[in-house]
Amino acid sequence: MRGKFRSSLERPEAFVPGQVTKVEYVMPDVFHTFRTGHRIMVQIQSTWFPLVNLNPQTFMNIKHGDGADFQAATQRVYFWRDAASRITLPVLEGF
Repeated sequence: MRGKFRSSLERPEAFVPGQVTKVEYVMPDVFHTFRTGHRIMVQIQSTWFPLVNLNPQTFMNIKHGDGADFQAATQRVYFWRDAASRITLPVLEGF
């Protein structure tokens, strides 16, 4: 999911640099089994090129971008109580 579509697919909105923004994403059920001792790795990234497509890190129509539109970006994960980043996993027991 591209962050600019976090509220609506019809009306993309830009992030405000330096401002904490709540983003919720519900993954479809996959019913993975994590055995004792297994760990989950989370990757936070702004592009998945070349598997998906380039991300210029600017609020624009990617199809019309050129090399000058691309810039570096910083992804932040927050730890303070009022804006802590987190992942919530449902747990089914007894299966």
